[in-house]
Amino acid sequence: MHILNNDIAFPEITSASPEGVLAIGGDLSVERLLLAYKSGIFPWFSEDEPIIWCSPDPRFVMFPEKLKVSKSMKQVLRNTDFVITVNQAFTQVITECAKAKREGQDGTWITQTMIEAYTELHQLGYAKSVEVWLHNELVGGLYGVDVGNGVFCGESMFAKVSNASKAGFITFIQNTNYKLIDCQVYTNHLERLGAEDMDREVFLGYL
Repeated sequence: MHILNNDIAFPEITSASPEGVLAIGGDLSVERLLLAYKSGIFPWFSEDEPIIWCSPDPRFVMFPEKLKVSKSMKQVLRNTDFVITVNQAFTQVITECAKAKREGQDGTWITQTMIEAYTELHQLGYAKSVEVWLHNELVGGLYGVDVGNGVFCGESMFAKVSNASKAGFITFIQNTNYKLIDCQVYTNHLERLGAEDMDREVFLGYL
């Protein structure tokens, strides 16, 4: 296991464990986070754990042109009262993502330290949020990091009403020019929307 020190550096990602764990320790400074994302690495840890850095292989990604929108979802998008915005309430979105209950998870990996770090990334123009409003109330959203080269690394999403986060995700993808959306690890929800596995080395080529 690689233990990071104060140097802003990571070991070769080929040394990651079969589960994708690469290193522990370090900090969540802007410099380290940007190096991580541009190297195919992201932090993922619980509140009672040290910082854990991951680089899974394969990587779960989505090509925007392969986005699958069901007939029922198309109807929702046509007839909904949802209002979708970008970068209008980043702190609210990431805070709601932290509070969201998820099946099979006890607690959250979006700690207060994570919220502060990604809010700083947002203030510098790297982290983005998508907000979904219903009657002026924030009912869904997502956030992630724009790493350049047409790649957006999605981090988390939440929904307080049915289809809210899905509507935000679909609308965001359809109205941006990203070449690739990094979904990090497999979920049934994203697979149904068109996400697929990609070899880590191929993913690094996009970065």
